[in-house]
Amino acid sequence: MLKVGLTGGIGAGKSEVSRLLVGHGAVLIDSDRIAREVVEPGTPGLASVAAEFGPGILAPDGTLDRPALGAIVFADPDRLAALNAIVHPLVRDRSAELEKAAGPDSVVVHDVPLLTENGLAPLYDLVVVVDAAPETQLDRLVRLRGMTEEDARARMAAQATREQRRAIADLVIDNDGPVEELAARVSEVWAELTRRAAETD
Repeated sequence: MLKVGLTGGIGAGKSEVSRLLVGHGAVLIDSDRIAREVVEPGTPGLASVAAEFGPGILAPDGTLDRPALGAIVFADPDRLAALNAIVHPLVRDRSAELEKAAGPDSVVVHDVPLLTENGLAPLYDLVVVVDAAPETQLDRLVRLRGMTEEDARARMAAQATREQRRAIADLVIDNDGPVEELAARVSEVWAELTRRAAETD
């Protein structure tokens, strides 16, 4: 099994790279998706979050009211740390379960947005960074996601710098061009990943 950490700044195109890798045969473990799963209604995770932050973070239908929770944690680093202390271990355990189920010959790609920020590179056999110029990221966030320029810049500034991400990369996927170029580059990266996976057997 080859464990790959995949990361990239907001708007760099990481989701598209994940999709292409899955098309080649990668087993994808999406930490954002798992983070949502572990706080779904009826889960111990949601019960723990509600116990920590009060019933005001629950919507009328019993789901997590993300804007209400976000208003609390993003204004207070201590509250954010409290939330992470609940959610991160649950995500880690679920990711380990999925990885174990993948099988010994798999290329397992962990899609981790904050891999650089949280110092997680040592957990993986290699790290793939999806990279785009800041002006490309900004354009995509405003044009494709409908963000204001101010909001987009703030979201970008809250993440690791481009240089910090590239510093931990074993492989870089440049994604400033059209999707056809991205597909070709991902095919090259997949060939390298399968070669390395064969070497680990």
